[in-house]
Amino acid sequence: MVSVTEKLTSRIPGIDRGDRTDVVAVVKLHGVITPTPSPLARGSINLAAVESALTRAFDHDRLKAVALLINSPGGAPTQSGLVAERIRQLAAKKPDVPVLAFCEDVAASGGYWLACAADEIYAHRTSLVGSIGVISGGFGFTGLLERFGIERRLHTAGENKSRLDPFSPEKPEDVEWLKKMHSQLHELFVGWVKERRGKRLSDDEDLFTGDVWLGEKAKELGLVDGVGNLREVVEERFPGAEIRVAEPKKPLLARLGVGAPAAALLEAVTQKVLWSRYGL
Repeated sequence: MVSVTEKLTSRIPGIDRGDRTDVVAVVKLHGVITPTPSPLARGSINLAAVESALTRAFDHDRLKAVALLINSPGGAPTQSGLVAERIRQLAAKKPDVPVLAFCEDVAASGGYWLACAADEIYAHRTSLVGSIGVISGGFGFTGLLERFGIERRLHTAGENKSRLDPFSPEKPEDVEWLKKMHSQLHELFVGWVKERRGKRLSDDEDLFTGDVWLGEKAKELGLVDGVGNLREVVEERFPGAEIRVAEPKKPLLARLGVGAPAAALLEAVTQKVLWSRYGL
């Protein structure tokens, strides 16, 4: 017979009713990596946005593995590093729980930085993987100002405060400074990949040129450990395990649909440019 207590608790969410099924927790890391998410864009990744999902994923008491579903063309290097570091911090508390990354359409640049936070990386045969490099872009509006007779007034304290100002002529010394910054960031990126992938990496001379590869080639280069998708790998590695997606908490304003239209539109355009580099 079923007791009154059992009948009552069976209707309460979150009560353990004796289900001891193993769990593989999934965190979706989809979108451009940016500190300023846009409600008009195709998703955004930053530490504030994914912290709650990561914490929930690692909190399961029957946890067999954490899976990262990655679909990102990259973006802000600092946010890439912060999210990856948080993943490793949580993983360190559960050393017996492997972290698996699954590359979807794109795991490039910062997207691949995130993938390297996993212990193992898998890609679909059509996935675009890699782009281990650094890029930045901008616009120059000096001719536009002259055309419309607009006078630029800029006042600074510090001779380098206005470096690469889009309304001023580009200076060779400023470009050289930017290249040095890129080189330093590139070295950090390469160092992270080598730290996480180790001897699995090939010695191919094109590995760190910023190029991207499809899944099978990425496996040959040691950028990924295998070709496959989430369900295939989980069924093989953890038979009978339940796949549970850990959803992030949404900010109040996002739940209400409140945002700044002009800023959101500009951010959406910027993110579209990043996706379009990979034909998406």
